[in-house]
Amino acid sequence: MTQETPRPAPGALDVRRVRTHHLREAKRRDEKFTMLTCYDALTAAIFDAAGVDSLLVGDSAGNNVLGHSSTLPVTVDELLPMCRAVSGAVERAFVVVDLPFGSYEASPEQAVATAVRFLKEGGAHAVKLEGGAWFAPHVRAMVQAGVPVVAHIGFTPQSEHALGGYRVQGRGDAARKLAEDARALEAAGAFCLVMEMVPAEAAAAVDAALEIPTVGIGAGPATTGQVLVWQDMLGLRRGRMPRFVRQYADLHGVVSDAVGRYVEDVRSGAFPAPEHGF
Repeated sequence: MTQETPRPAPGALDVRRVRTHHLREAKRRDEKFTMLTCYDALTAAIFDAAGVDSLLVGDSAGNNVLGHSSTLPVTVDELLPMCRAVSGAVERAFVVVDLPFGSYEASPEQAVATAVRFLKEGGAHAVKLEGGAWFAPHVRAMVQAGVPVVAHIGFTPQSEHALGGYRVQGRGDAARKLAEDARALEAAGAFCLVMEMVPAEAAAAVDAALEIPTVGIGAGPATTGQVLVWQDMLGLRRGRMPRFVRQYADLHGVVSDAVGRYVEDVRSGAFPAPEHGF
């Protein structure tokens, strides 16, 4: 009688639909999960089928979809159709949407009202807000209203002017404040925490101090999950990339080549050919 090779136990994310408790379980089991930004149904379906665990309908759409130089001009009404498109296209991935600048800061009540719109009208599974311990009451109010909340600390793009531009946060003595913010947001009910542009050592310390999972973008390898802007990760955008980006493809080159050949074929008469007619 032959002895079968034992199969590994299923991972926390080997599920038909990723939920908040699966992400928390991944942290408990020391398993990693993936997140990418996403703004439309077509790419959402591709990323979902490829196994991405969570999709972020980010206000980074300002830079990557709407042609703005920052995230600040993005509105709730602009993100809502993107959120509907992404949430309607996925079968497994957990969909998080950003609360854009100006849509939650005024009060916990404003935060709840905006978050409820994203869940009711956009089909989001959770919302994300930027800021430290001072937004703990906003997080608590949303959680009490039944909204899962992802907190975001470190470099927060909506505060780029207050922070003096795109600068690493949490160096030196500032690491203590980073940890204090993280603990306050966890205590308020956030089920997950994003850290952006934070020294790896500081991010590792925060992750070790929390029970909830963490997601890093330019925060080293110790976080439970990793997130990247998909246009950066797949090389769709040209220009200087942040040092934390790894490009897995050159879509800019692929698309430019294909479009160039299309232009040549139309101008030369090679397209449409007889086989393209009725």
